[in-house]
Amino acid sequence: MSHPRSRLDEVIHSPVRFSIVAALASANEIEFRILRDLVEISDSSLSKQIATLEEAEYVGVTKFRVGRRTRTSLVLTPQGRKAFKQHVQALRDIADGVELPLPGSD
Repeated sequence: MSHPRSRLDEVIHSPVRFSIVAALASANEIEFRILRDLVEISDSSLSKQIATLEEAEYVGVTKFRVGRRTRTSLVLTPQGRKAFKQHVQALRDIADGVELPLPGSD
């Protein structure tokens, strides 16, 4: 039996990316500017983190126009949602403690 930390997703594990994925998991889609404000990071930092999540196919990015402006909408893909759930479960398992066998109970 391996420690639950072996199930942590390295892409999601970064605190900023974890915050982004958690926010996206709670909604169908979120506009870039709203997500930026929720996670409290700069545009450039969010863009960089989204690129990493998009490369892992955890986040989908859609551009659309509102008047003369282009907006960006972000969604958590089914793969991203599954990875997030597994990551959170691994964190819960770690927080609950690892069951160690009692001495002599081989």
